[in-house]
Amino acid sequence: MTKIYGHRGAKGSYPENTLLSFKKAIDQGVDGLELDVHLTKDGEVVVIHDETLDRTTNGIGEIRELTLEEIKQVSAGSPFAHLPDYHEAWELEKVPTLQEVLELMAPYPTELNIELKTYAASYKGIEEKVQSIVEKCGNDRKVVYSSFHLPSLLRMKKVNPEAHIAWLLNEEISLPADYIETLDFEALHLNKKIILSKKVGHSIRKTLHEDNTMSLKGLYEQVRVWTVNDPDQIGRLLELQVNAIITDFPERAIALRNKREAMV
Repeated sequence: MTKIYGHRGAKGSYPENTLLSFKKAIDQGVDGLELDVHLTKDGEVVVIHDETLDRTTNGIGEIRELTLEEIKQVSAGSPFAHLPDYHEAWELEKVPTLQEVLELMAPYPTELNIELKTYAASYKGIEEKVQSIVEKCGNDRKVVYSSFHLPSLLRMKKVNPEAHIAWLLNEEISLPADYIETLDFEALHLNKKIILSKKVGHSIRKTLHEDNTMSLKGLYEQVRVWTVNDPDQIGRLLELQVNAIITDFPERAIALRNKREAMV
């Protein structure tokens, strides 16, 4: 059964990458959470999407130039007053640390996808720090490390040879099975256009035919697709039985999946 991952929690309805958003997604019944990590000036792993505070908080500045104490002074909820369910209590939401998110998740079996945001900023030692926190607070849950930056994934494998790694891709690649096998990827995390575009879909089928080492069904079982919010697109991916759908609206995707399962 295709899993549903909450993108930065329940990003479509709540302040992204906050404890509030993650808890709401868990309450909605997600199979997994997706989040993003950076390193502060004093070496703390924080959960935020951008390299700066500017878009998702009421503060400014680069994460790597600020201490955790400085980052904790800003609100991670106030920029989202435009969302329909906005409540003044959101003003109290802070940028969480990875440890705080894992402590929130402790009572739940929810999987976790940690995106290492290392393609734009260089964070020396982030892989070791993240792995250490997961070992300490992860409660043995399934954790998948993803990144657009291939060297970061390979470093994570050196830190922990048993780590589940997944390559984030905006564009298709030829012979995907060869990448999965050679680099020991647990999955590929694909932009939805790679799977849903008829032209690209034909190209995938062609490269799989030439590869001759993996079936289309086998490939989809090793694919998580982002970021999918449209009901029709969610339905198409459920039909393809991809491993997981990463969405801003997990409650919507779960309802569509449950409806489909009830009809089977």
